[in-house]
Amino acid sequence: MASSSEGRPSYHPPRRDQPGRPPRDGNGRLRPTGTPSKWEGGRQCYGVYVYPNSFFRYEGEWKGGKKHGWGKLLFRDGGYYEGEFVDGEITGEGRRHWALTGNTYTGQFVLGEPQGHGIMLYKAGGYYEGELSGGAREGQGRLVDADGQVYCGSFHDNRRHGRGWMLFRNGDEYDGDWVQDRRQGRGVLSCADGSIYEGQWHSDVFSGLGSLAHCSGVVYRGMWVNGHPMAQATRMVILGPEVLDVAQGASLTLTVQLQQADGEVAKGEDGRVLKVSAGVRRVQLPAYSEVIFFKVDEGGRETPIQTPFGFQCLSFPLSSPQSGGLEPRAALGSADADSPPAEADPMRRAEQGTRVFC
Repeated sequence: MASSSEGRPSYHPPRRDQPGRPPRDGNGRLRPTGTPSKWEGGRQCYGVYVYPNSFFRYEGEWKGGKKHGWGKLLFRDGGYYEGEFVDGEITGEGRRHWALTGNTYTGQFVLGEPQGHGIMLYKAGGYYEGELSGGAREGQGRLVDADGQVYCGSFHDNRRHGRGWMLFRNGDEYDGDWVQDRRQGRGVLSCADGSIYEGQWHSDVFSGLGSLAHCSGVVYRGMWVNGHPMAQATRMVILGPEVLDVAQGASLTLTVQLQQADGEVAKGEDGRVLKVSAGVRRVQLPAYSEVIFFKVDEGGRETPIQTPFGFQCLSFPLSSPQSGGLEPRAALGSADADSPPAEADPMRRAEQGTRVFC
């Protein structure tokens, strides 16, 4: 072999190899690798070979007429592989780019397929980092899609399968079992609004025994079918008299029962919101009384929270008058003919149907 000290490829006369077959040790344009041979009894050379079908072009190291060592295999469509070859096969560490999809993989290969550990970058956005087998996601890995959703856990046949955790684009998080890319088995869903479901799943929905603690305060514990409670309450019943006389400042106790459509008590559910109608009755008070009647605090109205059972939760508290409101003595008087007309009496307005949610 000619010296390469001048920086130009050396020349070898053409071998009498069979047409269409690769050279034994780099036939074509050849030059020494510049490093000692790694193999005893053989030589490592650099060569360029264009395959008979003209779709493949190889540039790299050869041994015994096979691609062996480090090289680059180029495809006519613009794709390529660059990395290690063993006995003519793509095996070892390398980088593969697919022109058709625009995806690029960097990592371990076995017989031309991504296998072992590596990183796949997707043209559409996102990436996968983890274990692969036969070119598919298999084993433990991390998948980030184009929308920023993240899955960390087990894969089988390119799908989420086994135990895994996922962060969805809306901020919800799921930690539990997966079957063929669907939540199935047992898992915990922590929603961005604070609601939490813990229990069984089937085909990506609540199914089986589970518990939902909704951000509105509603809690349901029991069986679920296709994402819905199997025996949810349909009405609330106040046990006791319908009208209660309560003195200002005195405590009030209500006994409320959740019932199903058949009248049975809904034992697995609590936290529903009770709507209360509050009214103020005019009474004659002694002149020395300092009673302050409560009023509806309309400035504290909040945005309604939609519950999972089709109604809204709205906080509408009662409070004492603030500074600048009615003076204590303004409530004094009698119920005789000298009383102010109803439209000028704030207590009378309250009697006409102020509704309070708590």
